[in-house]
Amino acid sequence: MAFSQFLLPIILLVFFYLVLIRPQQKRQKETVKMQNELQKGDKVVTIGGLHGTVDAVDADKVILKSPDGSRLTFEKRSVSQVVQKKEAAVAADTATDK
Repeated sequence: MAFSQFLLPIILLVFFYLVLIRPQQKRQKETVKMQNELQKGDKVVTIGGLHGTVDAVDADKVILKSPDGSRLTFEKRSVSQVVQKKEAAVAADTATDK
């Protein structure tokens, strides 16, 4: 009887860990890895929705060049995604020039 009372809470904890906590930790690790691999020339989107090209990268800051030419300084953690890596951007630019 006592064992069955503890079985349901244990099953629920394992379920929540596998369904909610573990996937979130995996996404967080991928995001931190992406932010640490930022380099000049990458096209990115910030959490505020600003699209820009990385102009310079510091330990915890990144300078983005917006399409109108202005340079804006952001925290690295405010970059939500890399739209196009530098190598892909260079290849796309050379393909359109031909």
